[in-house]
Amino acid sequence: MTPTLVPHHPARDWAEIQERMLVPLYEAVYERLGVGAGSRVLGLGCGSGLALLMAAGRGARVTGADRDHARVELARERLPEGVAVGGEPPGAGPYDVITAFHATDGLLPELLAVTRSAQSGAAVVLAGWGPPERCATEPVLRVAERLADGGARRGFRADLDGLVAAAGLHPAGSGRVACPFGYASGGSAVRGLLSTGAFDEAVRATELAQVEKEIEEALAPHLRADGTVWMPNEFRYVVARVP
Repeated sequence: MTPTLVPHHPARDWAEIQERMLVPLYEAVYERLGVGAGSRVLGLGCGSGLALLMAAGRGARVTGADRDHARVELARERLPEGVAVGGEPPGAGPYDVITAFHATDGLLPELLAVTRSAQSGAAVVLAGWGPPERCATEPVLRVAERLADGGARRGFRADLDGLVAAAGLHPAGSGRVACPFGYASGGSAVRGLLSTGAFDEAVRATELAQVEKEIEEALAPHLRADGTVWMPNEFRYVVARVP
């Protein structure tokens, strides 16, 4: 696999390469919760807005928040005029559905701020990586674990059930969804994976070129004869309710 020579633009790489990999997750959650006309959806960590766009396409009124300014700008470009997207979660709305499709353990303060003023019974959905044995990308993610400060932290795998408990929410079910990662080339795979944020600490601890090289080596078993990359993965989500 030859090194990627295309300059990295993480927010755009997320929007153009990686975000679509999670479409099955977004669809499964919206179908389970019956998101449609009249639904009021708040997306925490909404990224470049694809999940919100899909909810809006089902007739929902959507609002989003993300701390990545570049992703927020892309979300504003692709979402219908008048949709509120910013760096901080707005007031409670009130919302019927609050999603965090890319939950991390650091989400708790935002989750508490939003759910404390949310209406009783509102659905809260947190999602993240499924069991390691069901994720072909797991060995690639271990590159991040090993390179980030000696491998001491694994912030990309959140404790979803722990977040629900810490936020004082009532568990209401869970599910798993197949989200295979497919890329046109090894270079596209490297750019897409780097855009997830899972490798940010590794890049800070070493250097981008080294992280790229090790990701490329870890991807080798998934490189197909036509040059594409294919990795079956499973994601997990939990559904909770505001008391």
